[in-house]
Amino acid sequence: MKKTLAAVAVSLALLPAAQAADKLKVGFLSTLSGPGAGLGVDIRDGFALGLKHNGGKLGGLPVEVVTADDQQNPEVAKQSAERLIKRDKVDFMTGIVFSNVMLAVGPSVFDAKIPYISANAGPSQYAGEQCNPYFFNVAWQNDNLHEAVGKTVAEKGFKKLVLLAPNYPAGKDAMTGFKRYYKGAVVEEIYTKLGQLDYAAELAQARAAKPDAMYIFLPGGMGINFIKQFVGAGLSKDVTLFGPGFSADEDVVKAVGEPMLGMFNSSHWAHDMDNPANKKFVADFLKDYGRLPSLYASQGYDAALLMNAAVRDVKGKVEDKPALLKALKVAKFDSVRGPFRFNRNQYPVQDYYLRVVTKDGQGRVTNRTMGKIFTQHEDAYVAACKMS
Repeated sequence: MKKTLAAVAVSLALLPAAQAADKLKVGFLSTLSGPGAGLGVDIRDGFALGLKHNGGKLGGLPVEVVTADDQQNPEVAKQSAERLIKRDKVDFMTGIVFSNVMLAVGPSVFDAKIPYISANAGPSQYAGEQCNPYFFNVAWQNDNLHEAVGKTVAEKGFKKLVLLAPNYPAGKDAMTGFKRYYKGAVVEEIYTKLGQLDYAAELAQARAAKPDAMYIFLPGGMGINFIKQFVGAGLSKDVTLFGPGFSADEDVVKAVGEPMLGMFNSSHWAHDMDNPANKKFVADFLKDYGRLPSLYASQGYDAALLMNAAVRDVKGKVEDKPALLKALKVAKFDSVRGPFRFNRNQYPVQDYYLRVVTKDGQGRVTNRTMGKIFTQHEDAYVAACKMS
């Protein structure tokens, strides 16, 4: 009897480690319906391509991706995250687009000690005092793209600006970031409902202010509708339009077309970046999905590559959380934007570029990189993060 009990005890002790090394689960929670769905779909497709390039594995281990739609709703997202954690027992999570959703989901994920690899949402809270060892962002801190445009608008000599953004955490971060570098006159600072698609009132307000330039942060369907209405109202004749990369990215360009021509925007990535990893990513994304990738897709791709590198470096022992977190923080992988490194708050330190929407050699309306705005730029909140 004693020998039998001892054998059972040994087999039970070995079972969890064997299971952990057998297969990984990734919880992919994102906005896959409604006006913001295009952003979630791009992250999903970029992540899928990253897995494909790694043979459908992470660090040599087979992967099951469990997908859920947060419907751009923080409460729905929180409930879905609980299911991914408790029922599906995922090893990693990723996919969230919107910062208000990320802030709702974060506590549950962190309490469960599941590494969250953000392929987009970069709220200031998690960059500063609320930084967390389980939160890693491969995209940006929300302010950064806006800081880059603020610097550009100031250097180009524009004196009178109207600012427009949705009234939610990333919208507030956007305007804070822009004004950190633009010190000229802001004649109107307009906040709209998140997901709003009709901008007649805001365009009338902007017209009355008579600005020489306008800065918008309107991701997804919001940006598509606004730019069409902006041009339709005739404002493009007198007002230069600026935005962050995701308000003038390939999903928006494809939907709007030629009215986008001449719009300036900032980005940490572009499909014309000249490095081997990016060339392969862009070519294969275009082949697999029939469209140019957006920066959302590039971030989904890098999220997969980061996970792959970390799992590889811990030799599949993802149950060793201290080792896994360390591996994530220092992971080496071929990012599509070139050399990649985290700051101590686990947000990227990276370059930012100026792009303009133009026609390429094939006659496509798309973005062209014009030059560098920031070199190895850090976010403004890292000093408040107590992690080492």
